[in-house]
Amino acid sequence: MSAVDAVRLAVGSVTDPELRRPLADLGMIRDVRIDGTTAHVDMVLTIVGCPAATRIEADVRAAALSVAGVAEADIHVGVMTPAERAELTEKLRAGRHARVMPFGPDSLTRVIAVTSGKGGVGKSTITANLAIALAKQGLRVGLIDADVHGFSIPALMGIPANTTPTRLDDMILPPIAHDVRVISIGMFLQAGNNNGAVAWRGPMLHRTVLQFLTDVYFGDLDVLLLDMPPGTGDMAISVGQILPHAEVLVVTTPQAAASDVAVRSGLVARQTGQNIIGVVENMAALTLPDGSVLELFGSGGGDEVARALSDDTHEVAVLTRVPLSVALRTGGDTGEAVVLAAPDDPAAVAITNLATLVKSRGRGLEGRSLSMTVS
Repeated sequence: MSAVDAVRLAVGSVTDPELRRPLADLGMIRDVRIDGTTAHVDMVLTIVGCPAATRIEADVRAAALSVAGVAEADIHVGVMTPAERAELTEKLRAGRHARVMPFGPDSLTRVIAVTSGKGGVGKSTITANLAIALAKQGLRVGLIDADVHGFSIPALMGIPANTTPTRLDDMILPPIAHDVRVISIGMFLQAGNNNGAVAWRGPMLHRTVLQFLTDVYFGDLDVLLLDMPPGTGDMAISVGQILPHAEVLVVTTPQAAASDVAVRSGLVARQTGQNIIGVVENMAALTLPDGSVLELFGSGGGDEVARALSDDTHEVAVLTRVPLSVALRTGGDTGEAVVLAAPDDPAAVAITNLATLVKSRGRGLEGRSLSMTVS
């Protein structure tokens, strides 16, 4: 292999941190030349002001310098032309037309909506930690914050308030946190104002979740999680209409006041054709240092929800009980997920076990058309 080919291979193997694909595959390496011991690399970014520009240039420089015989690296950075960018977005869509939702019934991606009957049960905290735990177990995970009025996923995932998604023409690239691709309406508010209020009604909510599903480039995912708003309102109905094949995870606390309402959210999901895969009981009993057990929110709520949602054809189980946890609460405030910051905490162990159950369950092939030919 010549020196030029060696450098081209090295710099072309650098991964774009947003698209998670090699620069060579994305057509971002233009030219490579060798002058003595200096490698000259001409490359292009996808857009002007690309937020990953500094990192990409540094990674390309390091890759060029890693080649034997190269002592210096001269990196010239340009920007794709509109035609090149259009070609790239078409390639990323893999033949799918713009504005077409890629998570239909024939998709290999499992779509799981995490729902609850009422707010304050820790649904978003469970969703964020579950997404990270699934990614830790090697799955490709996407996360949509569908709780437009009460969005909290960016903060729970540790994404800075001024983070905005990159746009490639009509394609949106979601920020990546802990190997999870994340999108939330909070990222589109005015810069730095992640506390802005969203006063939208049904049609706008429907349009928002549809745009997240069609215009956001998640790439090939194993699992797409949706953090649903509490209750059975417009967003729950819209998601049921757009994703009737989705699976549903119901979050409740042991308290009867929460479990009674959680049953309703599960029933509405079932009415749209969605499949309830289980119940998560959050804020369950906490074992104190002296060995005594604190049931701050009572007991039995998760079991009651599971019983109420079970029928003759489908038994719903409590998949895990997440105990009250200071580490879980602290992680929610600081953006440091408990499954990463304190993996031995009982709450982290419970959520990790939940991820293992979700991963092992897999998605059935019933109702899906499989691409195959008979010769």
